[in-house]
Amino acid sequence: MANFDSVESAREFFYKDKYAVMTGVTLDELTEDEAICSLEITDDHRNAYGGVMGGVMFTLADFAFAVLSNQIHQLTVAQQVDIHYLSAPKGEKLFAKATCRKSGRTSSIINVDISDDTGRDVAQFIGTGFKL
Repeated sequence: MANFDSVESAREFFYKDKYAVMTGVTLDELTEDEAICSLEITDDHRNAYGGVMGGVMFTLADFAFAVLSNQIHQLTVAQQVDIHYLSAPKGEKLFAKATCRKSGRTSSIINVDISDDTGRDVAQFIGTGFKL
């Protein structure tokens, strides 16, 4: 059962996630079993070498995880997360697609695949959500 009746109501709720919003993360799509978020890459997201900072990608993935896990069950908090950086982004926009791998009585497992607008796989995030 979905906790948000529309993507607009989820956006309104998660607009209070000030750090992600300030970073530029947006919620693009939300269904009962999938969330898609994105971020336009700017110079503010780059490290000293000119690459996109890992924390930016983590923030995007964590936001997508939070949206989907709380769509499945409110209130869910992150219990354990893991991220693997696969490739440096080459495009101008990042996308995070969160899907539910398992939703149990007390926890959920959410996979978040991050890619850029060239189709390059950038990172894989796996989160365990604890249902309060």
